[in-house]
Amino acid sequence: MYLGEDPKRVGQGYDDHPSTHYSWNSRVPNSATVAVGDTIVLWDGKTLLGLSVIEDIKTGTGTADVSSCPKCGKADIAERKTMTPKYRCWTESCKFEFDNRHVATVDVTTYRSQHEAGWIDLRGQVTAPELRALCEQPKSQNALRRLRWDDFRTRVETGKNATSLNIVDKARKVITGGHSERMVRVRKGQAVFRASLLDSFGEVCAFTGPMPAAVLDAAHLYSYAAKQEHAESGGLLLRKDVHRLFDLGQIAIDPTTFTLDVTAETRAYPVYDKLHGQPLTVALDKKHQKWVREHWAMHRAQNQATIPGQNTGTQTTLTV
Repeated sequence: MYLGEDPKRVGQGYDDHPSTHYSWNSRVPNSATVAVGDTIVLWDGKTLLGLSVIEDIKTGTGTADVSSCPKCGKADIAERKTMTPKYRCWTESCKFEFDNRHVATVDVTTYRSQHEAGWIDLRGQVTAPELRALCEQPKSQNALRRLRWDDFRTRVETGKNATSLNIVDKARKVITGGHSERMVRVRKGQAVFRASLLDSFGEVCAFTGPMPAAVLDAAHLYSYAAKQEHAESGGLLLRKDVHRLFDLGQIAIDPTTFTLDVTAETRAYPVYDKLHGQPLTVALDKKHQKWVREHWAMHRAQNQATIPGQNTGTQTTLTV
């Protein structure tokens, strides 16, 4: 589990958006150890923003300006807001204080996570001092820091504004379950598939009713990653938020009644609680019904099984 800082770094060559993606480079400690399936926690240096599970990491090449101590040459320096001189070297054998840092441009490997599907907004629920204390190395100034997952989870799930993180378990299980279960991914030919669904159903979300086309996604009723094709009668139009929950199995269609089944943790939110037990707003043919049964077997069978222990060995990162 990693904590990462997101202090609106667009002007520094980043285009981060906490709920969808985060960027870093090979100059950052822990840069190469972050992996698909890891939990990433984002903060802005003052408070918690939210967390998710990494679905994909894209790599590339680029350059970065690296500041270093003019005495020892190490990059372990920090800017001081109120004290002078302006900078201090944190290298144990140096501790030099100075006003003018050395800056060099170097080649780097770039990384960008994609973590939109399982995002949980937790803005303001945990303060910066608490987050730092929950790091494996509380005094670290690194942009990517290892978090103690069990302690962090306990803090979020108990006390004031307690929020269940069960969706993280589900997201990780789907994402790390293998290629055949990667239901959240870029789909080849998605635009054509969506157009065919609009022709068939009109501008109607199958769960919530008529909606503007701009908020409707083409949702597969099966794992596209496993089949690599857009199957006939294999999709429905869903509003973007319920599509995400459907992909993660937080909402499913009961194949015996063709009503919506919403998990207990998701029903804690009134907007989704009212969907539980409701019929679909569109008619399904027999091929749709086949795919619905497959989705139900995949997600509800998993829900009935015991999810592996909370501490699975996956990493959690705090990103600022």
